[in-house]
Amino acid sequence: MRMELAGADNPRSRSESRSLLVRRFPLHTLLLMLVALLAFARLYYVSHQAPPAPAPGKAPATKQPVKITPPDLGPAACRGLDAVLGDLLQQSDGGTGGDAGTAWSDAHRQLGDCPTPPAAACARGPALASRAPLTAKDGLPRELLATLCERCAPADNPCGQAVMQALREAARRGNPPLQEASWSLEHAGPALGAACQELARQAVGPAAMTGAEVEPQLLALMEALAPTCVKTEQLPPALLNAAAVQQARRAPMLATLNTAGTVETKPIKPDQPTGPGDAFRAFDRDELSGVKLPMAEAGTGADGALRLGYAPSLKYVASFQVRATGPGSLRAHVRAPDGVGHAEPGGKGFFVDPTVCRFHGTGRWEICKPGVPLLDVDAVSVLPERPGVELKELEIIGAR
Repeated sequence: MRMELAGADNPRSRSESRSLLVRRFPLHTLLLMLVALLAFARLYYVSHQAPPAPAPGKAPATKQPVKITPPDLGPAACRGLDAVLGDLLQQSDGGTGGDAGTAWSDAHRQLGDCPTPPAAACARGPALASRAPLTAKDGLPRELLATLCERCAPADNPCGQAVMQALREAARRGNPPLQEASWSLEHAGPALGAACQELARQAVGPAAMTGAEVEPQLLALMEALAPTCVKTEQLPPALLNAAAVQQARRAPMLATLNTAGTVETKPIKPDQPTGPGDAFRAFDRDELSGVKLPMAEAGTGADGALRLGYAPSLKYVASFQVRATGPGSLRAHVRAPDGVGHAEPGGKGFFVDPTVCRFHGTGRWEICKPGVPLLDVDAVSVLPERPGVELKELEIIGAR
């Protein structure tokens, strides 16, 4: 123990220890370590200091709100169009004479520079219509209304909305102005397709269904609007022809809109007869044999006592020949657009069922030739009008 203490107090030993330390850690390394330690201490001190208190009388700084840039409403002509139309409509003199006429012309030019007017400007359509009587077709307000309708989007289109309003009014036994509704449909522009679809749903479809009650006002409006939808191919020909057959007496003008030409036809036997087990006897070309038709149960009038299905469907049906003992009728099953007419079981589509023939059942051949051909016929149903009717023979003349 004394020897170790003596060695520790030995100056020579201390000198050797310092030399060993210097050899292990050179001086410049020790200086770098000291600088790094000081930098760490400074960083720790700065990062853990509390934020300075605000000066007396000075509110703390608040976060600046985010600026929201309003959406661009299109060209400058579109952005100012609603205000221009509003100023014109406020003029008490109708705004067509003198300087006012120039203002209408300027507004028309501005509208010409606006490809899609904003909704607020399109909403001025009804007010424009009240200032623009249909008798003044060449008047400045009427010209402006026509251009507005031809450019407004379908959801905002004043002419499309006018057509739909007329359909609703006619369905409620009102009397909408037919010429105004027809003019609106002709100028509906982007809304033409939607307006014709609504015509099919509210008027043409019900008119093509057996048993549906269609108001005379709605039939008259349908006759006024249908030509535009047919000319622009916005109304299915099969639906139109079905309505023409069903409403042959109440709306005869519909038959003049038929666009189906003539094709080569022949008797076509059904692919899927449904009904009495001996239904085939009505198609065996033996006039002596036949099938007795049971009365249809309640709620099954659409299918009838005997349903004759075709797969694929008949593209063209020209006429029917019936030989029966006892009265009855034939209904066609015609495909329709979605939402029009009856829904097929299982969600397979929609159809209408016009009555295409009424036979007296005298025992002799009776010919039923509709005023226009039936198109896209999936089936034909036979419905007796009383018990005991026997269908001797039935020929459906058409083409696939």
